[in-house]
Amino acid sequence: MPATPALRRGLAVLAVLPLLALAACGYGSQAVDNTEQPIAGAAKVDGLDSVRIGYFGNLTHGTALVGRQKGFFQQELGGTKAEYAMFNAGPSEIEALNSGSVDIGWIGPSPAVNGYVKAGGKNLRIISGSASGGVKLVVDPEKIKSLKDVKGKRIATPQLGNTQDVAFLDWIAEQGWKVDGASGKGDVSVVRSDNKVTPDLYRSDSIDGAWVPEPTASLLVAEGAKVLLDEADLWPGKKFVITNVIVSQSFLKEHPKAVEAVLRASVRTNKWINEHPEQAKAAANAQLSADTGKALPADVIDPAWPSIRFTDDPLAATLATQAEHAVEAGLLQEPDLTGIYDVTPLNKVLKAEGEPEVDDAGLGIE
Repeated sequence: MPATPALRRGLAVLAVLPLLALAACGYGSQAVDNTEQPIAGAAKVDGLDSVRIGYFGNLTHGTALVGRQKGFFQQELGGTKAEYAMFNAGPSEIEALNSGSVDIGWIGPSPAVNGYVKAGGKNLRIISGSASGGVKLVVDPEKIKSLKDVKGKRIATPQLGNTQDVAFLDWIAEQGWKVDGASGKGDVSVVRSDNKVTPDLYRSDSIDGAWVPEPTASLLVAEGAKVLLDEADLWPGKKFVITNVIVSQSFLKEHPKAVEAVLRASVRTNKWINEHPEQAKAAANAQLSADTGKALPADVIDPAWPSIRFTDDPLAATLATQAEHAVEAGLLQEPDLTGIYDVTPLNKVLKAEGEPEVDDAGLGIE
């Protein structure tokens, strides 16, 4: 999956399939609201009573999980309350952003792109990266012993047109095999399955493997599956975006200091995660337990956590490449992604923290 040039601009923004209302790697669509208390006596940022932050209960959203658990967001927001909404799928988070019930959110690249193009580029901006990697092809070792054995098998992806679905279709094409992107039928049977039911499908022998994010990949391994391929190995430098930070354009315009406060917390959280990996893993699991009522067992989180790289870099060129792969799979007409990024606030924060700035691969606001 080599890097390719950024998407051509100025073309019509049209989704070929109405079903391309994507989930990044989600587990449904219902949000769970949570809040914490502002710091007593501290000033409100931009005069706001609260900032509403969205994220998924996935390890690939570890920045949000750890930042919340350790109180980093509330520390930076001071007298402004950090309110949280945990989502189970990308479309519901985009809807919340569009309606104003969420201001800033952690989300995967496909729903960010789809949400942006559906709104004609008028609803959101990607303002930071968060995570890279954490996606694997895991298979039944009795049926699939090598990559060539994938041909003719039933492989699950989280949803039609989602980030992992597009990546798998692109990988299939690189093998010289043919699969219809819409139906998933061809030399490989692509089974679109919600991550929460994929382990059940594996146990019932309804699928032979899955191209999925963490922790689903490690949940399958705990059921006896084996990792056949780590998607990171297909990308230059083993880096590709799996989670971004987005903000509503109106909130970014009206409350720049609040956006910077959240980005400052994100940058400091990522630094803490990378400096304290074991403590960070425990913090993420503690927040998952608080959010869902159930922590991940050690045989799932221990192998899953190290495969995710937490980074402030949005890895914009890889998002453009992922969108190109969706075009090549017949799931998307070439979109105009100009303006999907605004990394100016992030670079201001990074400069103040003594960190190198990031770029938008030519897809920033003009």
